[in-house]
Amino acid sequence: MSAALQHPIGPHTVEEWLALPPSGDGSRTELIQGHFHVSAAPSYLHQLVAFELGVQIRSAVRAAGRGNLRVVPAVNVKISSTLRTGLIPDLAIVDRPTGVAFPAEALMLAVEVWSPGNTRAEREAKMDAYASAGVPFVWTIDQKTDLHELKLTAYQLDGGRYMVAQAVRTTGPVTVTAAPVPITVDLGELRL
Repeated sequence: MSAALQHPIGPHTVEEWLALPPSGDGSRTELIQGHFHVSAAPSYLHQLVAFELGVQIRSAVRAAGRGNLRVVPAVNVKISSTLRTGLIPDLAIVDRPTGVAFPAEALMLAVEVWSPGNTRAEREAKMDAYASAGVPFVWTIDQKTDLHELKLTAYQLDGGRYMVAQAVRTTGPVTVTAAPVPITVDLGELRL
């Protein structure tokens, strides 16, 4: 069990999380094991990376003829009422329409664009939550910093744990198969 899951579950419920009023400043509130986690509004680069990647994912889904799948940005996902967890992935591929929040079983792929402010514990808690909910694929994007280039890591659920299926660090088209359909991505397009 990761360190992120060893803390006691907090007092807040998924229902309380969903009842929160929208933020006026663009910040996002997620519920991780009964505790509210508020993130500042995504930066320009964060939003640009998510948007451009979303366009590439949507193109692949359409090209595959998968009319039952939709690519949506920043939606509420009820991960677990028992674990009191609700997340807002930067992008998601879902297999059904819904209202305010998607059930975890509708989530085919979750994409998290990590910001420098995301702690290791937060990253682990989110990955553990997606795994416990049975989300088959998770992609993470590490943003470019002075220390490293932009990187996409594609994970596939295997026996209740995520295994790295592919890591993309180069520009130019690369097809990632750890997804509901093969998706050709070009990290160069995310660096505009």
